[in-house]
Amino acid sequence: MTATEEQTPVALVTGAARGLGREVCRQLADRGLRVLLAARDRAAADEAATDLGGGVRPLPVALDVTDPGSVAAAAATISRDPGRLDVLVNNAAAFVDWSETASGADLDRAREVLETNLLGTWRVTQALLPLLSASPAPRVVNVSSGAGSHGDDAFGLRARDGRAASYGVSKAALNALTATLATELAGTPVLVNAVCPGLTATYPGAEAMGARPVEESARGVVWAATLPDDGPRGGFFRDGRPLPW
Repeated sequence: MTATEEQTPVALVTGAARGLGREVCRQLADRGLRVLLAARDRAAADEAATDLGGGVRPLPVALDVTDPGSVAAAAATISRDPGRLDVLVNNAAAFVDWSETASGADLDRAREVLETNLLGTWRVTQALLPLLSASPAPRVVNVSSGAGSHGDDAFGLRARDGRAASYGVSKAALNALTATLATELAGTPVLVNAVCPGLTATYPGAEAMGARPVEESARGVVWAATLPDDGPRGGFFRDGRPLPW
């Protein structure tokens, strides 16, 4: 590794083999960061990183955010090579289906959503915080959703007739985690924020619901990942603008 490479910021993006995470990797690499692309499926991560080319490489171990052993192995791997971490994008997420309601939810499936969207993000952040804390400009971005907000008129907690219940609850909890962690780290250089990428064309039929291209949605995540040192802390944003909680 050259001296220049050693000084180049390193970003890790979870759940990045496809969709939004993959595009975030591409855009971060375009900004000159060294990007580690992580996914539960190691082969899928390898393929995505190969397709993206320079600036992006796969994390050499699979990363399942719901598995403490997997998270610990990933943290140990990053500690060895590249030996630093400056940006963490917690993008890995789970969903049941649009028809799920709180009264009728299968709680085993709901638990899986919470395990990924809330506890998985929490687990990965805890494991990597020692590395991030050694960075001169550490950033943590939790990819959230307007589904976890009272103020999103289209898809918020009061706007979808109680559907997609576990997803909305998990994202509301993720916003709470973001604010709590940001408050704890207020006296440090670590900036922690949540970002709603907006309805994004990452699944079949999304375009019919008005979803926008993944390239557009990824920009707000990249904005939060590259904030200046005096940037916001503990906020919830879409496209760089604050969202109500």
